[in-house]
Amino acid sequence: MNVEHASMRIIDGYARGDTDIAADEVWALESHLEACRECRDRLSAALTTEAPAVAVLVDTVWSGLEPQLATAVPMPPRRRWSARLSVWMTPVMVPWLAMAVGVTLIALLLDVVGSGSGDVSLVLLLAPVLPVLGVAASWSRGLDPAYELTASAPRAGLYLVLRRTASVLAVVVPALLVGGWVTGVAAAQWLLPCLAFTTAALALGGVVGVTRAAVALVAVWAAVIVAPTLAASRTTFALETGGLPVWGLLLALGIGVLIARRGAYSVLGAHA
Repeated sequence: MNVEHASMRIIDGYARGDTDIAADEVWALESHLEACRECRDRLSAALTTEAPAVAVLVDTVWSGLEPQLATAVPMPPRRRWSARLSVWMTPVMVPWLAMAVGVTLIALLLDVVGSGSGDVSLVLLLAPVLPVLGVAASWSRGLDPAYELTASAPRAGLYLVLRRTASVLAVVVPALLVGGWVTGVAAAQWLLPCLAFTTAALALGGVVGVTRAAVALVAVWAAVIVAPTLAASRTTFALETGGLPVWGLLLALGIGVLIARRGAYSVLGAHA
């Protein structure tokens, strides 16, 4: 099988720590180094010539670690399913996802027993913002103690944040689907705003940080949609079927911004 190796230009520049290498080239090189022994050897040789100070530092650190590693008790291998699950979720996401599902069930209960506000479905009212909470928790500097390792991993960036977002939606959307089915709300009425809001959080997150983007979107939703809807005791136009084309446009716009700024999630600022 033919294997396409990294060019020496990129390897030498990576060894020197050049800052003019494109982010996608850095990501591709780091991902390739995970599986290519030959390119790792070429990088090691490049460090000796291009960055001798770094090579000396690595040798010094390794000489101190090697005796300890020889006597250390190896950890038992992780189960394959556990290793795969860690790519999609982190432990910090679990309580936030449980809270989102719990809020959905409470809103459903209030809708069923008729304790809501007039003809307004609480499930429909909360559906757009519930996934945003889980997305913020999955990519937050303050909540994830391993955020620096996450952001510097070879497969970090948009690749990882989309996987974690998918895991959030995989938990929240089925709960909302049940809630919508029980209350008689059409799936498109809550699903399209849900996806548009989640995409908007990711798009803005690449600019101001996911946590700030999530807080801002939830605040805007509460002030512009939730408060007037509850005050008038009727469903606002934004949540009726007539407003679906607008949500579709916002979803497409968010996807476009996310693609255009896909490299923003490779820096620590996106965790803020």
